[in-house]
Amino acid sequence: MAITPTPGHHARQADDIGEQLRSLGVPERAAAEKRYLKSSLRHLGTAVPEVRRVARKAAGTIGSHCELVTLARALWEAPVHERRLCAVFLLEARVDLIGPGDLPLIEEFVRGAKTWALVDDLAGALLGELVVAHPEVAEAFDAWATDADFWIRRAALLAQMKPLQVGVPMERFGRYADSMLGEKEFFIRKAIGWVLRETSKKRPDEVYNWLLPRAERVSTVTLREAVKYLSTGQVSALMKVRTAPTPKRPP
Repeated sequence: MAITPTPGHHARQADDIGEQLRSLGVPERAAAEKRYLKSSLRHLGTAVPEVRRVARKAAGTIGSHCELVTLARALWEAPVHERRLCAVFLLEARVDLIGPGDLPLIEEFVRGAKTWALVDDLAGALLGELVVAHPEVAEAFDAWATDADFWIRRAALLAQMKPLQVGVPMERFGRYADSMLGEKEFFIRKAIGWVLRETSKKRPDEVYNWLLPRAERVSTVTLREAVKYLSTGQVSALMKVRTAPTPKRPP
């Protein structure tokens, strides 16, 4: 007869994983990463590939949705960057067990993350796969796109990347991005450009046509990312609009 793991079991498993991550850490890297990310969390200095490897190994022990969520929460509860990153990678490794009902959990993690180093995998990978598998989830991001927390707004943008890569129309992302073009927040400007850049690898004309009427409004940060895979002619046309002199108003 199968034995159902208890919450205590997952707490111990999370602590064992934490110990593995600690043993793989490098103090000098920990200090540097904490400074770079301006993090309030404890850092172990474990390299990202190693954290992913540990997460994938743990994912192989997961037999149900309940086990997945319980272990992810147990990892996330400790204010340790690598444990939280491991929780993200764990969910990503077993995205097959994730469904629309898990959106509140992922939102909770995004709100608590406060750094691109956690938000980007939660949004670009996990939420993106969720939207592809369950298109009805996309509507929930309408509220995220106007949230007061810019990390939630960034997640709303990045969650559209995978859907766009598989051919979903640009309407929803375009609406979100258009409403955020005037924002000064670097991580919003960068996210808009990043999604446009990745989309342009397969859909350059659509990206160009979206950018052209907005060329004067798009920030330099956004445009620098967005045009990387556009043709020379398209980039020139965008820059021509961007540098054109503003017509003088009649007296």
